[in-house]
Amino acid sequence: MAVIAAGTSTPTPADFDTLLRQDPEIAEIVLGELARQSDSLQLIAAENFASPAVLAALGSPLANKYAEGYPGARHHGGCDLVDAAERLAVRRATALFGAEHANVQPHSGSAAVLATYAALLRPGDTVLAMGLPYGGHLTHGSPANFSGRWFDFVGYGTDAETGLIDYDQVRALARERRPKAIVCGSISYPRHPDYALFREIADEVDAYLIADAAHPMGLIAGGAAPSPLPYADVVCATTHKVLRGPRGGMILCGAELAERVDRAVFPFTQGGAQMHTIAAKAVAFGEAATPAFTTYAHQVVHNARVLAAGLEGEGFRVLTGGTDTHLISADPSPLGLDGKTARDRLAQAGLVLDTCALPYGEARGLRLGTAAVTTQGMGETEMARIAGVFALVIHDDGELSRRVRTEVRELAGRFPPYRG
Repeated sequence: MAVIAAGTSTPTPADFDTLLRQDPEIAEIVLGELARQSDSLQLIAAENFASPAVLAALGSPLANKYAEGYPGARHHGGCDLVDAAERLAVRRATALFGAEHANVQPHSGSAAVLATYAALLRPGDTVLAMGLPYGGHLTHGSPANFSGRWFDFVGYGTDAETGLIDYDQVRALARERRPKAIVCGSISYPRHPDYALFREIADEVDAYLIADAAHPMGLIAGGAAPSPLPYADVVCATTHKVLRGPRGGMILCGAELAERVDRAVFPFTQGGAQMHTIAAKAVAFGEAATPAFTTYAHQVVHNARVLAAGLEGEGFRVLTGGTDTHLISADPSPLGLDGKTARDRLAQAGLVLDTCALPYGEARGLRLGTAAVTTQGMGETEMARIAGVFALVIHDDGELSRRVRTEVRELAGRFPPYRG
């Protein structure tokens, strides 16, 4: 079943008349990016197509307003209307996710995680999180990131045979290291975490439980994934990805932590809120509360399962044997290619995706997702076709490149991200 949900109007050159006149170089880049998104397949798991309404809020005069602080307590005058926008975003977020408190100001998912750590931890505290080779995020202890420099991260992993989280290891590490916080969440683990079990382990060692739900948050909004809200002390998320809003972050928590979280966002980790982005978040939360979005979220998961099965049928090794989410992690090595070579070859054919770490070794695999192509209206028939195109590209000896690129362009053209 195809689900078309991005919108019904297409940005056209006429929409950029002012930009074309004043700065044709930038206008050319903007229009070129629209063309790129429209004639290739966007399979990057962290990307989606925001609706025209979200884009309109992002490009609104709200971008002009400085608004340090929170509604009713700003450090600048003239904030009555942006206060209304932020209150609306908070009200919609708490209703959508069943949270007692929402902070919608973080500029990104990483900013939301930073603020959460600032609210709950002190430098040097021990934190237990998924190790980077198993799908952990940079903010889960990378030595190149603030998290790895300021805190003592301990990484848990996955079972070597199943690829699933090794909860016995999580429990053992928690008992041994007594972390101040446990983080559950990943950028490439395609299965649902057992939030109840994480809560049980956290309670055993008197640790906070932080859910980094940046990837599944849109699925949670649409009822296609379990919510960490009943279990986690704090939930960090992005507002793009499957949620299909503007690029940004948010934090959800109970009332008892609300003041600590708010202070950790402002003034501790960032200054003025981006009011145009907050308004766009409110639009996205409103869209995500509709029956159409519920249908979309479930279709995203269905498409991912069909695509994962198709890739496995073509000879890829699909991690964990499938997916519960929009995410697919696949190893192309059974077909004789490493992840980077496969990604570059796929990109030349118009299939845009990422590489990811593979556990138990230095090799890299492929990470892809179905959020964007589902927004375009693609269904199981197209997922099977995409899996077949993957195989053609991987086995390409140089003669198929032009034909495959034409096929991808034709498929993308039948499902434009913005229609007009």
